[in-house]
Amino acid sequence: MTNMRILAGGAITGVILVLALVSLVWTPYGPTAIDILHRLSGPTEAHPFGTDAFGRDILSMIMVGAQNSLIVALVSVALGSLIGIPVGLLAAARGGWTEEVLMRGADLTFAFPALLTAVMITALRGPGAYTVMIAIGIFTAPVLARVTRAAAGVIWVQDYARAARALGRGKPAITAIHILPNILSVLIVQITIQLSLAILAEAALSFVGLGAQPPAPSWGRMLNDAQTYIYTAPFLTLFPGLAIALAVLGLNMLGDGLRDAFDLRA
Repeated sequence: MTNMRILAGGAITGVILVLALVSLVWTPYGPTAIDILHRLSGPTEAHPFGTDAFGRDILSMIMVGAQNSLIVALVSVALGSLIGIPVGLLAAARGGWTEEVLMRGADLTFAFPALLTAVMITALRGPGAYTVMIAIGIFTAPVLARVTRAAAGVIWVQDYARAARALGRGKPAITAIHILPNILSVLIVQITIQLSLAILAEAALSFVGLGAQPPAPSWGRMLNDAQTYIYTAPFLTLFPGLAIALAVLGLNMLGDGLRDAFDLRA
């Protein structure tokens, strides 16, 4: 069952990734090409996913939108990892008041969810993909900090970590040689899950107008634009909604499968 989840999740994620990569060099139509004569056309042989209110090909927009979703997710989670993982490692290594201050700081960050953070950053920088990356990165950092601190704390009390300290190795060396390699599997699983959450958050922020701005295609904004036509052209919401659902489902299945695969108690 574990292998099936990994395979299924990896396959779905792979398809989304391939669509994004292919769209760098080819799409059926220009994602911003307007064709008013064929606006709101349902799925046809020429346009398998139909066209929107401006006659733009939905399949082409979804392919290019995959770029935006994956780039925002990867950059924001990378940003959160660069902040959260070192903070968690430091908290576990130092303990005491250092750990308390860092973890309470992480708890404080949770008081500012990605949407609220994006609104505040938008007030300073304006809406756009960079705003979304920063907002999701800030929200991701405390999650990874807490996971890292918890996983590293388990390793610090193991005999081999104690032996390394008895031999005179410093905490930075022990963290690099013993702690980080032994919690890498936990971090990989959590990062995979955070990527799925980042894609969902990006879609939500784009839906309310804080993400990538027109004419750049975005799954979330496609859903927003389709609200007006939800009864007359329901396919406008169907395909971008499926794209978001499949991307999140694939990464969640991959994360769950990796978690079970790395769980030695299973």
